[in-house]
Amino acid sequence: MWVNYHITTLHLMLRAGLLRVFFMNLTILAASGRTGLALTRQALQRGHTVTAIARDPSQITVDDSPNLRKAVGDAHDPATITAAIDPDSTVLSALGADRAGILLAGAQAVVAARPRRIIWLGAYGTGKSALVAGETTGLIEKLLGADTLADKTGADDTVLAAGGTIFHAGLLSEGPESPSRRTVGLQDGPPFDLATKVTRETVAAAMLDEAETARFPGTVALPLMG
Repeated sequence: MWVNYHITTLHLMLRAGLLRVFFMNLTILAASGRTGLALTRQALQRGHTVTAIARDPSQITVDDSPNLRKAVGDAHDPATITAAIDPDSTVLSALGADRAGILLAGAQAVVAARPRRIIWLGAYGTGKSALVAGETTGLIEKLLGADTLADKTGADDTVLAAGGTIFHAGLLSEGPESPSRRTVGLQDGPPFDLATKVTRETVAAAMLDEAETARFPGTVALPLMG
């Protein structure tokens, strides 16, 4: 009777969509980088199935899991990214760039794969968050340069046009996930503070939250430490 009761309860919860976050199929782009590793590790800890994409999959240094598949994908060859993405998955990107044009090409490759959703990591103080970030935006623009800034903005716009979510994070740091972390929309964004950093673990947790429960589709979200 106990078994039948719990099977029936599970069935009802599945029908109601209450268990939709458990069994998600996720694709992590740039999975060998520091933020990509945090995304991959946390996604597996949450019980999701993960395809982790990197130029060199041997650099995806997380514990082996039956829910983990590693795949080759290189933003310098965007077709490899499109080919590695399962259209039945949600893509979370921690892609960075060593030259202008890589981010836009990567975003276009992801959109071409037509996944269920795209959650893309960008930079606070650029593009749509520039006005909210305040006076520091000018310094960010100078540090990045016109070409890199245009690349970041173009990638963001490509993902947003496809209905995806952009996470604009401030300066990233190492360290644990913040217990008081929160995610806000642009309207509630604080001025950019060069002395305030957000850990990669916190950003990864915020992006995974969004994958599990869509709060900011088609717009920009800001991951904060508290």
